[in-house]
Amino acid sequence: EIGLFLSYPPEDVRGFIENKAQNFKLVGTWKVYGDVDAARRTFARYQKCTESYCRAYSAGLGLEQLAVAI
Repeated sequence: EIGLFLSYPPEDVRGFIENKAQNFKLVGTWKVYGDVDAARRTFARYQKCTESYCRAYSAGLGLEQLAVAI
C-alpha cells in the first residue's frame, strides 16, 4: 500500500484497506482510522509547512532554493 511509503500511520493504512475507504474517523491529508488527535497535529504541521513554502515561493524563491536535502 502506497500509504506506508508516504509514512501514513500503519493503523490508518490497515483501516483504509479493511474498511474499503469507508468508516473513517477524520479526513485530512489521508483518511484516519486510528489516533485522531495525532493526525490533527500532523495535518496542522503539514499545513504550516505548505503555507511557509507558498509564501517563500511567492516572495521569489526558486524551486532550487526551496528544495531541502534529506
